Amino acid sequence: MNRAARQRIRVERLDADRTGDFFSLHGTPPFEWCHCVAWEVPTWDGWGERTAAENRALRERLFAAGRYDGYLLYVDGAVAGWCQCGPRDGWPKLAAQFELAPDPGTWAVTCFCIRPEVRRQGLAGRLLHAILGDLRQHGVARVEGYPRSDDVHEDGEVWTGPRALFEHAGFQVVKEGRRLVMALELGAAASTGCPMPSPPSTPRL
Repeated sequence: MNRAARQRIRVERLDADRTGDFFSLHGTPPFEWCHCVAWEVPTWDGWGERTAAENRALRERLFAAGRYDGYLLYVDGAVAGWCQCGPRDGWPKLAAQFELAPDPGTWAVTCFCIRPEVRRQGLAGRLLHAILGDLRQHGVARVEGYPRSDDVHEDGEVWTGPRALFEHAGFQVVKEGRRLVMALELGAAASTGCPMPSPPSTPRL
């Protein structure tokens, strides 16, 4: 039995009780700067000049506003990965960059991070599989991802996920570019009764 098969793996939707785990992951290298707010700022202008403290403060304001768009991956009880996922219309910057028309029925898988010591064990695929299952159970009909168009790059360039990850999950390319737009139709499903967030009616903080 290989190591990945022996690991105890679970995926949890982020909520107010798990923000400490989020900051535990995003407070350590190589994730200690971004705090997964790249799509929350209005433009890329000045993005590289922001400090880790500024990005963390923005993430804290999002949490204070009740925004918990994502899922945490746990390996043997320790937080080991993260994927940002939420209603696509909640990220105007993302929609503008890919020239996407508003669509309240589409969700976006925007960012991944997996701790370096547990990479290349298929964990990102297991994380995405769990997310898609949860979205399907809650009636989400369509999901998009935005990987690089090639699969040859440094780990630091794979923050939106590798193309192969989405292909293995059944996503199809719907728009070409340096970063692709890939989509998966989940189909209708009955809600489990646990509500998912709706697209925000006001711009993000």
